[in-house]
Amino acid sequence: MSEPILIKKYANRRLYNTKESAYITLEQLADLIKDGAWVEVKDAKSGEDVTDFILTQIVLEKSRQKKALLPASLLHLIIRYGDTMLEEFFSRYLEQIINNYLTYKNSMETQFRHFVDVSMGMPGQTPPAWPGFGPFPVQPDKPEDKE
Repeated sequence: MSEPILIKKYANRRLYNTKESAYITLEQLADLIKDGAWVEVKDAKSGEDVTDFILTQIVLEKSRQKKALLPASLLHLIIRYGDTMLEEFFSRYLEQIINNYLTYKNSMETQFRHFVDVSMGMPGQTPPAWPGFGPFPVQPDKPEDKE
């Protein structure tokens, strides 16, 4: 994995991409991450790592556009049992679950592509077992067509 891109966060909520020497929006930062970049966000004045806060802000902004990120019942549990439970859940379980899901999804996509590739090559290679049972069955001539 390459070096993370350093993003500086200024007090006026502006984000500065040090690699490109340009200010960027949260949307552009999200696009960088979607393209595979690893980012590290630091407060420009204090040098404090605020990556978690900014990435959470991106997720919340995206969910606001869709009107919901998590169901209300789950949000009630999170508030009721506090930050410790939430931090433990995310650090221990959720990351592993998402990684397992992505691995499984990629595996299924690969198998499906292989199946399609194999299927596409078979009709011309295997003759039908019985006449008329190919991909396009032969229709018998109608008596009126023989006139």
